[in-house]
Amino acid sequence: MTIRDDKLRVGIIFGGMSSEREVSLNSGRNVYDNLDRDRYEAVPLFMDGDGGIWVLPWKLVSQNTTVDIAERLAGEAERISYEDLGDLINVAFIALHGKYGDDGCIQGLLELLGIPYTGSGVLASALGMDKDVQQRLLKESGIGVPRSIVISEVEWKSDGDAVSERLSSTFGFPLVTKPIREGSSFGVTIIRNPDQIAGGIDAALIWDSEVLVEEYLEGIEFSSIVLEENGFPIPLAVTEIQPRSSFFTYDDKYMPGQCRKFTPPKSIPGEAVETIKSEVVRAFQSLGFRCYGRIDGFYLKSGEVFITDPNSSAGMAPSSFFFEQAAESGMSPSDIISRLVDISISIHAAKQGPL
Repeated sequence: MTIRDDKLRVGIIFGGMSSEREVSLNSGRNVYDNLDRDRYEAVPLFMDGDGGIWVLPWKLVSQNTTVDIAERLAGEAERISYEDLGDLINVAFIALHGKYGDDGCIQGLLELLGIPYTGSGVLASALGMDKDVQQRLLKESGIGVPRSIVISEVEWKSDGDAVSERLSSTFGFPLVTKPIREGSSFGVTIIRNPDQIAGGIDAALIWDSEVLVEEYLEGIEFSSIVLEENGFPIPLAVTEIQPRSSFFTYDDKYMPGQCRKFTPPKSIPGEAVETIKSEVVRAFQSLGFRCYGRIDGFYLKSGEVFITDPNSSAGMAPSSFFFEQAAESGMSPSDIISRLVDISISIHAAKQGPL
């Protein structure tokens, strides 16, 4: 690959080792397409299922699935070592999602290599993935979160009947089961009666060795992108989510026409929107997020705001919350992507030790 020295080289890392690799492909492709070519040279970096890094030609970036890409890597892409990344790029735009991408793993590697990157640092990224620890920290900060219990695989297999009784008596029905560390609603189940508990826990254990069991919240779901500006977190906007399914499923998130989204919100009162903005900023700060984040939650009929899913990154497909809220703030996709790159470089230039 020919390297130019007159522009900042932005390595867009996508694909990956998680269940969200196809989501990551859509994010990475869209970032690549919208990166300002007057300011940056785009370097598409595909992480395969084994963690290997490949520099892709455009014809592979445009492929429909990560499987399509993987089948052509050996003959049409360039495999590079992690140690050589610093010679190839000036900054990494992380478009990975899920385990090994959102959870501090790739962030730690980039820290060792001395390469600035978008998003939060190692610890905050790990907190953004762990649904149990993040809820405990948010609760400690006085932020509303659902009541929850963690059930381990060992505990479930040793005495499932006792676990079922405990959950029934603690929460009643419905309740929600989900993997501790997973994204895109994989393994999430709404349990409406005792007979469904086993199926819900088993579905979550496919993805992790611990299950978070939460009270069911009846309200309006929202999401807000928070952007760090000169060291201060600023919410771009609030989006109201109206999924067609019983909850915000994978298909609702990524399949066209499966979900309605309103930016600004359609059913949330204006004063409540301001409260939500305040709470998402508090959540961003409590978890130590940097650069940007996506904070999800519920607005209840009682007027309470609950934070349910703070994320240290965000999906960046064309129809994502990220670009919808950026547009509400007057920024094009190219504008907001450039902003993230600039913010990241500034943050990493000022840090002392790992971010």
